[in-house]
Amino acid sequence: MKDHAYTRLKLVLGSALLTLSTVSVNAVAADVMVSAAASLTNAFKEVGEAFEKHHSDSKVVNSFAASDVLLQQIINGAPVDVFASADQKAMDKAEEADAVDAGTRKDFVQNEVVLIVPSDNPQQISGLASLNSPEVTRVAFGNPASVPVGRYTQGALEKSGYWEAVEQRQILGQNVRQVLDYVSRGEVDAGFVFATDAAIMKDKVKVIETLETVTPVTYPIAIVNRDERSAQAQAYVDFVLSDEGQEILAKYGFAKP
Repeated sequence: MKDHAYTRLKLVLGSALLTLSTVSVNAVAADVMVSAAASLTNAFKEVGEAFEKHHSDSKVVNSFAASDVLLQQIINGAPVDVFASADQKAMDKAEEADAVDAGTRKDFVQNEVVLIVPSDNPQQISGLASLNSPEVTRVAFGNPASVPVGRYTQGALEKSGYWEAVEQRQILGQNVRQVLDYVSRGEVDAGFVFATDAAIMKDKVKVIETLETVTPVTYPIAIVNRDERSAQAQAYVDFVLSDEGQEILAKYGFAKP
């Protein structure tokens, strides 16, 4: 009798555990894991909140960093569903590594690279030519090896003839927000960031000049190739491209590509 009762108890507990396991898997499957360029931080937080209102059974989990850093995480197996890069080169690498579904790749916003200084502009920098001044000793920009804004900056400065002067004064940032922080705290004389980043710190930094980049500053988005990918990944990308998604992005200074 005791053995029979014990067997029934095991079956009931086993069934309960199976139900809990299924619920847990479904909950995780409904989450949308998004890896996005650091410059998208503020905008994508709001995009995620808006998406969740339309998909009450889903939660958007964001990870923000330099595009190349995020890509390496994805290649190394990070459980990501959607990748949004700040330049085409990072997404090209993603395609080459078969990390994303090339058929889902879309350009979704456009940006600009700007020269910024601390709001009080102690070195009285008035443009790129001012960076040649002996008083200017520290200029921050993203590391071109891993940060899209750094690649755009280097290309633009090489084109305009100011790269050598800036390179001699370089302070490399691991992402665009780190560069923005350096400038806003007055730790450097000037820096190069995206226009949308400068816009969120209007009280602490001043835009001096917009750079003419070699290629347009366009951001691509794509669905990641992985097992157990969220069923809502495509719905999230569609939302980013929708009128509502684009309206949110425009609020943060992003333009349509």
